[in-house]
Amino acid sequence: WAAFQERHRLSCEEAARLLLDAYEYRGLVKHMGGCHCGAVRFEVWASADLHVFNCNCSICTKKQNRHFIVPASRFKLLKGADNLTTYTFNTHRAQHTFCKTCGVQSFYTPRSNPDGYGIAPHCLDDGTVQTIVTEDINGKEWEKAVKEHKTIREMSKP
Repeated sequence: WAAFQERHRLSCEEAARLLLDAYEYRGLVKHMGGCHCGAVRFEVWASADLHVFNCNCSICTKKQNRHFIVPASRFKLLKGADNLTTYTFNTHRAQHTFCKTCGVQSFYTPRSNPDGYGIAPHCLDDGTVQTIVTEDINGKEWEKAVKEHKTIREMSKP
């Protein structure tokens, strides 16, 4: 244990956190990401093989908001909370957060999963994503699409 800590230059607390993360998130990869200007940075634990939604609702179409969904427990905002602003409309359940400086939305709280996050895969740093499978979602008929989708509401459950 001491040799591991020394080799990786970790404090006891950092090594313990690494061990806990490896146990809790086994089979997942820690992705790092953020906005264009770097004011907002986050980490997210997800598969290296991403299942990305391509929604055709009005806002997703305008923003080209392709995203994958994770539970809130697998997302950590590292910096930039004070540099985020939020836009809502219609039911106001979706929280469209974006950087005040560069305008990039790297993550948001989706209406389908208000207890999780929708992460923009194009805002992840290079090197941790192996594959991306994209699924079209008919957000123009949101209620029907979510009702018919067998797993989307469960994607934010740990």
